[in-house]
Amino acid sequence: MFLPKNHFKEGAGFSNVEYGLMAEQLGKCRTASEACNCAAPDTGNMEVLAKYGTQKQKDRWLKPLLDGKIRSAFLMTEPDIASSDASNIKMTMTKSGDSWVLNGSKWWSSNAGHDLCQVYIVMAKSSPHNPDKYKQQSVVLVPADTPGITVHHMLSVYGYDDAPHGHGHISFKDVKVPADALVLGEGRGFEIIQGRLGPGRIHHAMRSIGAAERALDWMIARMNDENKKPFGQPLSAHGVLVEWIAKSRIEIDAARLIVLNAAIKIDSADAKTALKEIAQAKVLVPTMALTVIDRAVQAHGAMGVCQDTPLASMWAQIRTLRIADGPDEVHLQQLGKRENKTRKDQVIEQLAGQKRRAHDMMAELGLDQKQLGTDNMRSRL
Repeated sequence: MFLPKNHFKEGAGFSNVEYGLMAEQLGKCRTASEACNCAAPDTGNMEVLAKYGTQKQKDRWLKPLLDGKIRSAFLMTEPDIASSDASNIKMTMTKSGDSWVLNGSKWWSSNAGHDLCQVYIVMAKSSPHNPDKYKQQSVVLVPADTPGITVHHMLSVYGYDDAPHGHGHISFKDVKVPADALVLGEGRGFEIIQGRLGPGRIHHAMRSIGAAERALDWMIARMNDENKKPFGQPLSAHGVLVEWIAKSRIEIDAARLIVLNAAIKIDSADAKTALKEIAQAKVLVPTMALTVIDRAVQAHGAMGVCQDTPLASMWAQIRTLRIADGPDEVHLQQLGKRENKTRKDQVIEQLAGQKRRAHDMMAELGLDQKQLGTDNMRSRL
């Protein structure tokens, strides 16, 4: 369902907007996305294979993934570098005859703990001497049972183990894969990853909106619980909590429109044309969802921070999205630079044009603009 109809023949015939609305509903239930074969990172990995894979790669990996028979993992982040800048990647990928040999370590390898995970999509440094640092990396398909791979342990998220999926810490020692396991071409890793992450951020954002809606439901239920009346009144009788409901409603609806606007932009062309809109959604939505969930936690008191409601787990999972797919700070910096670059000349020229027109009008009226400014200053004094 997640492969948009105007970009992929393998999809179910929906647009990004249509799937985005579905993803919101899937986000209300922890197991729904996987039950519908729309769970990350499989969605992004299938998109990579559908968009860039050879027919052989599609036959071996994409078809069973689309059929839900296997799962996949995405390996990019590394423990010993600042992975917010993917050009820092150190895992080596060396050509040896008709094979590639990989050495290095990855962590936060999403889905690596799943029993059905059979293939890793790995980003590694294949061309370290390329003068363009964004063409030094490649993406390769690595079967999970390849000799030389060691899965050390699964990483928890604020204590939650995320079973059965797991985020693995994995090392590669002389891991050999055939040359045809390379995706698209040598040095095209950044191109592939950027194509993968754009629509995926829409999916994450809409699922987060679904989670925020569910948290709001929990908050409203707690505020109207007849069995729990602090100071003799239900929480709904306390003004500050009613205000939380109002703010949450506004923030969720506003965030949804931001995400759907990005989805429309992708549908009209592609993810590259919607970089600004995608960044807005990626930054805004997790922060909004965390705020709404935190209000629901606060409304529940001690119950909100334990396992008796889904709120604590929801908060922990969505908190990772402010880091996953690029930290908020990176997106804010890129968004700010892009906005400044595209608008600065227009704004400066607009102001300069206003000054020119003002000067011309003064001249037509026979007024001395400098003297008029001095007179105005005196009158204000």
